[in-house]
Amino acid sequence: MIKNFKWLLLVSLTFVACNNDDDSGIDTNSSDGLPLTAGTAIFSKYVALGDSFAAGFSDNALFIAGQQNAYTNILSQQFALVGGGAFTTPLMADNIGGFSAGGVQIPSLGTRLYFNGSAPVNVAGVSGTEITERLTGPFNNLGVPGAKSYHLGFPGYASLNPYFGRFASSPTATVVGDAVAQAPTFFSLWIGGNDVLGYATSGGSGVNQTGNLNPATYGSSDITDPNVFASSFSGFVTSLVANGAKGVVANLPYVNALPYFTTVPYNPVPLDAATASLLNGANGYGVYNGGIQFALSAGLINAAEATRRTITFQAGNGNAVVMVDSYLTNLTAYGIPSYRQATSEDFLVLPSRSFIGTMVGGNPMQINGVSVPLADNWVLSKEEAAEIKVATDAYNVTIESVANANGLAFFDAKTTMNQLITDGIVSNSFTLTSTYVTGGTFSLDGIHPSPRGYAFLANKFIEAINAKYGSNMKGVNLGDYQILYPATLQ
Repeated sequence: MIKNFKWLLLVSLTFVACNNDDDSGIDTNSSDGLPLTAGTAIFSKYVALGDSFAAGFSDNALFIAGQQNAYTNILSQQFALVGGGAFTTPLMADNIGGFSAGGVQIPSLGTRLYFNGSAPVNVAGVSGTEITERLTGPFNNLGVPGAKSYHLGFPGYASLNPYFGRFASSPTATVVGDAVAQAPTFFSLWIGGNDVLGYATSGGSGVNQTGNLNPATYGSSDITDPNVFASSFSGFVTSLVANGAKGVVANLPYVNALPYFTTVPYNPVPLDAATASLLNGANGYGVYNGGIQFALSAGLINAAEATRRTITFQAGNGNAVVMVDSYLTNLTAYGIPSYRQATSEDFLVLPSRSFIGTMVGGNPMQINGVSVPLADNWVLSKEEAAEIKVATDAYNVTIESVANANGLAFFDAKTTMNQLITDGIVSNSFTLTSTYVTGGTFSLDGIHPSPRGYAFLANKFIEAINAKYGSNMKGVNLGDYQILYPATLQ
């Protein structure tokens, strides 16, 4: 009886083995069930170029776990299944994030954020990554946090950016030069976000440099001229494909796809009747509103601007913040400042959530965003957002045309990111949105992806590569990646 049972068990196991996917000719690791193939692409030497997204920056810092979950690293793991080689990353020293100098954390390059149950806070500790540290490469991941398009080809950028400085081949090396020197067979290039992002995060405090072709004169918060971007981007691709390399590029989303600009509502102010009346009266904005009517009657502004500038509060929720707007007609010669209330077409930056409603100097009559207008750095106005959109559209025309001209795969990140802020995207049974903290796509800095967000982006890159080169990589399961990093990381 026992012998028969053993025999039946053996038959059962054999039957199961004969019906697995391998023996049926179905490859569960591929996107189409067919045997895995690289198609016409060759992944034996993959290099990745870009900014903080390529590097794996997350939660306002660069740290080991973030680098390991970067979309570029995930891509390399998929490439390894179809002939890809080693992919080296200039890893930070630990999972604390940022840089230290002499054992002291550099404040502007602080530790990473984590969610403590109610708010994002910085992890305790000091980064073990000394800002003077230099690594020996070469490295396949050449993503550089903070890099703008023209920075990738700038000799000496290593002395200006500590992230590149720690792994550049020499003090005068360029990012593109270090990439080309490795003779890549495949590359990814996603660059251009920082060409407008500094302007956006500063509330438009920088300068729109459109028309200025000399980036040496740009400030860190300026918008890059589209022709400068086009020259840089096309030149990089020309260098990378010169020896036959194939690759993938991605276009740029609008900044309003990022929760950094959409989390704080334009109208978050609750007021009781007495406070609303006080703000509307002679001791509030009554005198200012009178000045606006004077400017209208004198023909200094039109009726539409007068309406836009008139400030009115009401009892209850939903009162818009008051802001400074330099795009309004300058009436300072008449003693009238450039104030108005925000609208749904303006974007309050994420840090304003802890600033609006605070008192100035402890004075309860001086409330930021209410009785004291928000300065320009707290709000990206409608007009400033429009400037960014014009520049982004121009960059995207270049990116797609260069991709087409050079036979590269193209990931339409703009369309994908727009879907996140509308209906969301369902992938691996998870719904991803751009909602801050809970949406699953973005980290706590409101700009860079979460672990799951990076995995999602990697899968979208893979879809573009498969479509262009005939490969059939499946991508990764988003369920294997966290929504947010915890306070403690091994």
